[in-house]
Amino acid sequence: MAKNKRMKIMIPGAGGRMGRMLVRTLHDDADAELVAASERPGSANIGKDAGELAGCGQNGIPLKAELEVPADGASAVIDFTAPQATLAHARLAARHGIPMVIGTTGFTADHLRELRHILRDVPVVMAANYSVGVNLALDLIEQAAAILQAKAYDAEIFEAHHRHKVDAPSGTALAMGSALARGRGVSLDNVAVYAREGVTGERHPGSIGFSVVRGGNIVGEHKAMFISDEERIEINHIAADRMVFARGAVRAAHWLITQQAGWYDMQDVLGLKR
Repeated sequence: MAKNKRMKIMIPGAGGRMGRMLVRTLHDDADAELVAASERPGSANIGKDAGELAGCGQNGIPLKAELEVPADGASAVIDFTAPQATLAHARLAARHGIPMVIGTTGFTADHLRELRHILRDVPVVMAANYSVGVNLALDLIEQAAAILQAKAYDAEIFEAHHRHKVDAPSGTALAMGSALARGRGVSLDNVAVYAREGVTGERHPGSIGFSVVRGGNIVGEHKAMFISDEERIEINHIAADRMVFARGAVRAAHWLITQQAGWYDMQDVLGLKR
């Protein structure tokens, strides 16, 4: 692909763990390039070269305190920052008609309503997890839940992440719970149990329980369990390297820039929607 046809990507939060991995992924992608990068105001990384920070050599893109669209435009924004920052980046993307790939988690319902309103006229992929394996697992969980019904199988979601993760349960765990609830034809809001402490009484039939571990440098572990008196079925995913999320997000961007305005997820990107 000719250089002027390469996908041009903007990355806010390019000095963070995921931001650096996105920069490295773009460096390795012959059909994409980084054209703008930013970091939160006050960060010690402002002014530094994004490629050098990511460990892939200087690329001439300095981290700025505010995300700026280059004069010759951009193909997409890939955002793994924080809810308020993502809302600000969404306003920028909407003003310039730039598609957006969102990996940020921890949004409130009000945040999500505002985000959808801001981005109503551009293509968006938003997913709790950009791993291809996790998204295949979500599809399998929904199928399993339709067969392993609540009257015979109790359902539980387990997840573990590193000590720095700020939201719980994780977005991926919630996505697993939603897939499970969807397979059973119920709303997760009506059946989720997020905490157990003290004398809780017997397990409520049909509930979906969540358990959370935070510690060390765990990249991400997720498990859906269907438990009967006679057997236990588990659909498990373990991420060994965060690069799997960066590669999935860049894959989503390649797909997104050919789509019409709308709201998509990784199930759409991978063609798993039935």
